[in-house]
Amino acid sequence: MENRITVSICGEEYTFTAEESPSYMQKVAAMVDEKMSDILRSSHVSRTDAAVLAAVNLADEYLKNQSSGENLRGQLKGYLDEANRAKAEVSELKREIFKLQQQLEKGK
Repeated sequence: MENRITVSICGEEYTFTAEESPSYMQKVAAMVDEKMSDILRSSHVSRTDAAVLAAVNLADEYLKNQSSGENLRGQLKGYLDEANRAKAEVSELKREIFKLQQQLEKGK
């Protein structure tokens, strides 16, 4: 279901229609508002330029987070592979122990 929400970004009202919840869209708008407001406070640029710079900054953060996520997934895969190898080794050692116990029982 599509949700209709009106948000304020740098003093301007924008109405969005989105599948996401209104609270999520408020968070998105607040993030954009904060980025644009920071840029407008720290430099003498137009709102349009601030919007472009905010978009560039957010895209930069997104790409860095995406790369970080991929690195974490790779590390996790490595840990899971290592755990599976250790599990297989434990199973093999248990079989060896069982065989040795069997041999000891036959020797008595």
